[in-house]
Parts: sequence; C-alpha cells; structure tokens
Amino acid sequence: MDRLMAKLTDYTRYADAQAHASGDALWALFDGDRDALNIANECITRHADGSGRAAVRIAHADGRDEILSFDQIAAGAAQFAHWLDANDVQPSDRIAFMLEPSLPFYVCLFGAMQTGAISVPLFTLFGPDALRLRVDDCKPKILITNAEKAELARQIDGVRVVVADDGLLDEIMKYPATYAPKTKASDMAVFQYTSGTTRELPEAVKHTHRTLVTLMFAALYGTGIRPGDAFFCPSSPAWGHGLWHGTLAPLAMGVTTGTFAGRFDATRLMKALQDHKITNMSAAATHYRMMKNSGTAGDFGFAIQKLSYTGEPIDPATLDFIEETFHVPACSMYGTTEIGVVLVNFPGADDYAVKPGSLGKAVPGQKLEVQDAEGHPCAPGVIGELMLWRRERWETTKDLAKIDEDGYFYHCGRADDVIISAGWTMSAVEIENTMLKHADVKECAVIGAPDSTRGLVVKAFVVTDRAASDEFIKELQTFTREKLAQHEFPRLVEFVEELPKTPAGKVHRKILRDREAAKAAELTH
Repeated sequence: MDRLMAKLTDYTRYADAQAHASGDALWALFDGDRDALNIANECITRHADGSGRAAVRIAHADGRDEILSFDQIAAGAAQFAHWLDANDVQPSDRIAFMLEPSLPFYVCLFGAMQTGAISVPLFTLFGPDALRLRVDDCKPKILITNAEKAELARQIDGVRVVVADDGLLDEIMKYPATYAPKTKASDMAVFQYTSGTTRELPEAVKHTHRTLVTLMFAALYGTGIRPGDAFFCPSSPAWGHGLWHGTLAPLAMGVTTGTFAGRFDATRLMKALQDHKITNMSAAATHYRMMKNSGTAGDFGFAIQKLSYTGEPIDPATLDFIEETFHVPACSMYGTTEIGVVLVNFPGADDYAVKPGSLGKAVPGQKLEVQDAEGHPCAPGVIGELMLWRRERWETTKDLAKIDEDGYFYHCGRADDVIISAGWTMSAVEIENTMLKHADVKECAVIGAPDSTRGLVVKAFVVTDRAASDEFIKELQTFTREKLAQHEFPRLVEFVEELPKTPAGKVHRKILRDREAAKAAELTH
C-alpha cells in the first residue's frame, strides 16, 4: 500500500491508528473543508450516483423491510430544502421532527441541514410533557410528525405542525431534485436532546456541521466501520448513538446502514441481521440482553465480523452469550452526548486484544485518567473518578472507573451509583453483574436505599420468571455474598415485572432511588 495515498479507512490495525490518526487525515475523508462543509452533502448527496445503491435498510417491527437508496434520499432532501425556502425558513431556524425511521425522516433530517436550518430529532414515544418541554426550549419554526402524533403536537401553542404523509411528499415533488447547500463548517446543524425525565429537561447539545468530522474517530475506532461493511444499529436516531454512530457516520463513508422502526423486538432484529447478512452491528447493551433473553438466537445464522455496544456496561452472562452466538468479541465504546466517544476497543483490529467488560483505551488524540479525590492518578485496580483532558484542564465525566496494569479502563458506575453502607463502599454495577450470573435473574438494578442504622443499604430490584419467596431472596443474597464479599450483598430484594428505563434503554436508577427516598420520608412523618 502506498502510505502517501492511503486514507484512514484503509487501515484496520491498532498500531496504524496510533501512527496515522490526525485531524488532517480525518478531513481528507470529506469533500468539504474547514470553512465550507455540509452534513447532508457528505452523508447523502456525494454518494447519490444514479446507481440506486442502498443507503438505509429499515427493519420494521411488523416484519416489513424497507430499503432507501442514496438517490431517493438525496432527491427528497433537496426538494424538501426548496420547500423550506418557499415556506420562509431561514438559516438557524429549528425544524423539529418526531418520526420513526422512514423516507420522510431522512428527507427532513438532511433537507433542513442543506438550507442552514437546524435539525431537531425528537423521540417518537415522548408524551405531552416531554414534548412540550423540548419544543418550548428549542422553539422550532415547524414540527413535522406522523398522523398518529399530530393531535398531540397540535396541543402545543406557537408551533406549526406538518404531517409527514404522502401529501407532503407529493407537495415537495414539484421542486427541483438538486440543491446547493448554504452552510459553513461552523454553522449549527443539529440540536440533540439527551434522554432525561420529563421533570428535568436536559439542555440541548448543539452540534455544528464540523461535528461530523470529529465524530469519525469514534466511527473508525469505536464501531470499526469501513467501506464494504454491511452495518446495522437498532438504536433510535432520536438519540446520539442512533443518529451519529448509526446513521451519519456510516453514510458519510458511503456505507449502507440499517435501523429498526417501531416497538423493538429482539427476534425481529436477529432476523434482519440474518436476512441482510449484516457484518457490523453497534447496539445498546439492552439490545444484547434482550437478544439473550429471547431464547431465539439459535434459530438464525449470522455473518457478523464486528460488534460494538454503548450506553452502559454489559454483564458477564450477556458477554458470554455474545461470544457463543456471534463468535466475535463485544467491543465497548464509552462516551456521552456531551463529550462524544472517548474510549474504544478498536473492532476489527487484529493486533488489539479485547478484554471482556473493559471500556478499552483512548480514542487517538484523547487523554483520560482515573483520579482520586485530590486529583492524583489512581494506581491500577483502585476506583476513582474518570477525568478527561479538554480545554487545557481536567474535566469530570461524572463516572467512576479503574484501570488495569495494561492501561485498559473499566467502568465502575456513575458517581452517584456508589453505595456507602456502614462505612463500606460498594459498586452498584459490580453487585448487579454478580446477581445477573444467577440463572433465574433476567434483569437487575441495584441502588442504595435509606436505612436508619447504616445510612444506606443495598437494595436489588429483580426481574425473574421464578416465583418470589423468602427462600429465593436468601438464595440470591448468599449467591452474591459468596462471589463478592461478606458485606456486598442486597439486604433488600424486591421482585418487579420490569425496570424503569430511559427512552434510550438504560436502566433509570434515579427513579428507583427517588422512590425509596420518598418511602423513607413518609415513614419519618
């Protein structure tokens, strides 16, 4: 290979990532430059060559497969951009859309960005309070949704609601199917809301068109995407993982991506992986657990070569399932909507050893440390706060972690997931992972519950098909204590039908903590 002509996408090895990854090498992957760049052009228009090549495969929950080409999306996005101009939409106006993956979704996403307007994807399962908070915050000029959600959207004052149906698609077809983008690289492109409760609106994370370039480090080394992959990401594109890593990153490389529309079903996902011969999947930890719990994985054949996950750690039992089912390691990638992806496991690198349960090592160009309360680096195996070097100073990630002797990072929970009981410091994540090894535990969440004697005690919420009993509780307590330490076990166990989750699929421990705090407050009155 002529290394002077090679691009970052030509390299797959860890050593090459360390040697060749740079800002200039990233920009070489794009048509735009540091002054003028447009996400829609990079992801869609430049790949629309008249061949009808697939851009997105949509696996619908009802069993349908829908395949959209680069040509289709490029033409529709251009027509929609002209329609926005005709409707007096100005640069920096917000265009919100609450749609499942579909032709209208991608037409709206990319069409708005071509005009210089800001795309605001919204989760389709938002209720009235959650939707109103976000609309009041970003103040979109137009909110586009489907017929089912239109009545809900129209309850919000001050926003024009447009239904994305065949009528809209027919209306925009009278406009030209090409459009000259109007943006600079520094212009805003996307407002992204993280998944919070309806009472606590997370601030919108604001992304410029240039974000697509910096994102590519995470795509190359977090999901391992390369031209030629058949990619799939079942996460909703309303959230950071589904939008940036599942949609924009692969499309920017000209890679056909796949996604899921409708109520998630693990068996339906696995059928799509089989039917489309998917070679590379990036999913949330919850998706893998649901595949394991479905019991149907043995009914399918897979062509998977690379796997990645994000959102939260995967328990050892699910990691074993992944290895047995797909025969490749599950590569964690760690980050947040606010800071991006900063720790990865380099899927597809034959000179990199994936350690089960590890967050991996830093993305090229990033610097992270595990630090104690005084800001000093922790020794291997010692839990501290995960810190990121940014803007010439250390910034907290609000997560706990540890490193091993080889420099791999391990997640030890959110800072507020540490449980201090009677002077003992325990990790909720570690106790959860241990309990999930029990054959009768399908899902588990652990928190610190208020206790008048110990301050906090470990409480586990368990999803199981086995009948609840005192005998079962004692069995779980003994099982956990014998694998961890005599003090590390759930003194309280509550059996539940399901665990509260954020819209992005993460276990929502804060809801559980708030419930227990409210119960304790009632008892003291």
